[in-house]
This record gives sequence, structure tokens and C-alpha cells, in this order.
Amino acid sequence: MSIMGRGEKAQKAQSAQSRPEEDAAEVKAHKSPFTRPREQTYGELINNPQVRRWAQRLAVALAVGAILTLIVDLQVGFTFAVIIVIADSVRRARMNSSVDAWRKSSAAERRTERQLRGLEKSGWRILHARAVPRDDEGASDGKIDHLVIGPSGVYAIDSEKWDKRLPVRTLSHRKLFHGPFNKKERLDEACWEAGQASRLLSAEVGFEVPVQPSVAIYGPTIPWKVMTVRDVDVYSGGRARSYLRRRPKILTETDVQRIARAAERSLPPVYTKD
Repeated sequence: MSIMGRGEKAQKAQSAQSRPEEDAAEVKAHKSPFTRPREQTYGELINNPQVRRWAQRLAVALAVGAILTLIVDLQVGFTFAVIIVIADSVRRARMNSSVDAWRKSSAAERRTERQLRGLEKSGWRILHARAVPRDDEGASDGKIDHLVIGPSGVYAIDSEKWDKRLPVRTLSHRKLFHGPFNKKERLDEACWEAGQASRLLSAEVGFEVPVQPSVAIYGPTIPWKVMTVRDVDVYSGGRARSYLRRRPKILTETDVQRIARAAERSLPPVYTKD
């Protein structure tokens, strides 16, 4: 072994001895990928909302099942327990929404939101509950329930729940009535919201972005598929997805993504988490 080789070996040994703490820290920082993750404590599991929901669901199902088992028999008790679990799961799924403020009160918005989820897999972008700024200070005077951006264009959809006992009719594509009530103000509001969104988006992207206003109505029977009244497309809420998909393509994927980013900047969410 050469003198230079022995010197290098000694220097390495000295360096290894002088840094035991650094080496230990490095070993600690680079843990094996096969290290088992920390298991949740009992308290963390109890505080998990999903675990608590399932615990409550199973507790109710077991209680009802036990009572029916005593009154009738085991098969009936077990059957009803399973039905309760399934029914509660379906009910909670329908109440679920990406917008917290819609989970308790706004059934119409939630129903349209569920329809639009399927479009996201095809490259559509959907923003829910977006505020429409009215002035330079950002004060909002309107809300677009669903801003939809896709190959066929940009749409401002408002979801409405109306009394199903009153008929819906139009007059010369200029007036919309729900029973005796003229819905002119509601249509004008939808047009104004879409116009404001178009102005803001066009300024952001540098080219004109038309935004088509529409109203999806739940409750009463709508005697047409899609009808344009005062420049607003009006249709039954259950047709929201088909209304969008059947239109010709006018935007590229790049256009869709660019407009969506502009919408996120210029149209803030109405509801914010505290």
C-alpha cells in the first residue's frame, strides 16, 4: 500500500469518528421505505368523522335489527339492519358536496353538481359557487352556481328549485312564467352574471370569451328540452349534462385550461372556509 493510500485511509477513519452525531442524524433522516407507518391511536380513530359516521350507522342498524329479531325472527332483523345501512349511505352520498354551504340547504345545486362530476373525466372544468364582482373594489352582487368550461364553450348555470305544483310556460321566447309569476328579473339576473363573467374572463385571457347563461329548474315539469328565453337557456335540471354535451366543439383543450385558470383568478368562491 502506498503512503498516499494509507494517508487517505487514516483521514477517512478520522472523519468518520469526528462526526458520529451527523451520521446518526443522516441515518435517521433516510428511513427505509419499508418502515411501518405509525398506527392511529384509539382517540384518533374515534375523532375521525368517517369512522364516527359508520359507528353511528351500525349502532342504529344493530339496535333495530335486535328489536326485530326479538319480535319476529333473526332473518327479518338482519335484513332490516342491512337496509338501514344501505339507505343511510345513499342519503349521505346525496347530501355530499364540494361546497360546504350546499350540504344542508341547497338540494338543487347539489343535484346539478352531481351531474357535472361526470364531465370532469372528459376534460371539462367546473367551478361551483363563484362570486361575480360588481366594481373595482371586488364587491359582489351576484353568484354563479356552476361555471362550466368545456369543448363546447363556457356556461353560467344557475340551479333553481321551484314549486312543482305550478306550471312553467313561456310567451314568444321573451317571457317565462312559473304559475302566475313572471320570471323576468331572474332571467335578467342570469344574463347580467354571465355578461360580467364574460367581461372578466376576456380581459384575463386576451380574447373574447362568450359565457352562455342558463337556468336548470327542478320541481315542476318543463314541457320542452331546451328553450332560449331572453337569451337564457331554460331546461329541466335533469338535462344539465346532456344540455352541455350535445353542443358542437369550439374550444381546444388548451383554451379550456387557460380559461379555467383565468376564472379561478377573476371569479372568487362565494363561500370560504373559516
